[in-house]
Amino acid sequence: MVKIATWNVNSIKARLPNVLDWLAAAEPDVALLQETKCLAENFPHLEIEAAGYHAAVVGQKSYNGVAILARQAPEVLVERLPGDESDEQARYLEARTCGLRVATIYLPNGNPVSSGKFGYKLDWMARLRRRVAELLALEEPFVLGGDYNVIPEDRDCYDPKAWAEDALFQPQSRAAFRAILNQGLTEAFRALHRESGAYTFWDYQAGAWDQGHGIRIDHLLLSPQAADRLQTCEIDSAPRGKPKASDHTPIWCELTG
Repeated sequence: MVKIATWNVNSIKARLPNVLDWLAAAEPDVALLQETKCLAENFPHLEIEAAGYHAAVVGQKSYNGVAILARQAPEVLVERLPGDESDEQARYLEARTCGLRVATIYLPNGNPVSSGKFGYKLDWMARLRRRVAELLALEEPFVLGGDYNVIPEDRDCYDPKAWAEDALFQPQSRAAFRAILNQGLTEAFRALHRESGAYTFWDYQAGAWDQGHGIRIDHLLLSPQAADRLQTCEIDSAPRGKPKASDHTPIWCELTG
């Protein structure tokens, strides 16, 4: 069995004790991290290695940043989402480890919708759709995990009306997400769960965590070869309730070996 998790840690330095505690408790084989918010040379490699993990990192000072932690040293394959050589934001990292191709994804937020940030989000999603087509042509098992900054359906949001104007809930964002999925990917959580009220993000404002006002924007997308091996997918909400928590919580899946 291979256990793969994704977690937007919202600063690896600020959350390092929580991340180390979670690694020890959850024992994932692969952890896909987003929003590490540090340069690669400032990533806490020693602490992560002491916890039993190798780290591949694409960093950016104070913003963005993605990493792959794995029991087996990741073979880095791609460090930027193809399709726009001018895009220097640290949002994508693809590697091979534990018998799988994996990618950690920090998809652009896109707010405000009236700004160029929303166009960047949609362009980025179009590039991701093209990358998925390339990966599917390889006919190998892969998992694309990350903070997609997309609320796929009304049931993935505590109050759809409150989010109606947000870039995460725009019809264009949701359609672009479906277009990625509809190429032949499986969204691991929805393959095994139909319930509403399952969330991966609770804002720091207005007591969202205490009131259960969350949204589900962190996803694990599986190729057909990986989906055939899917056994379990769960959201681990415990880290969100800890002191100095990230506003996201991990979601993980298990694939047969």
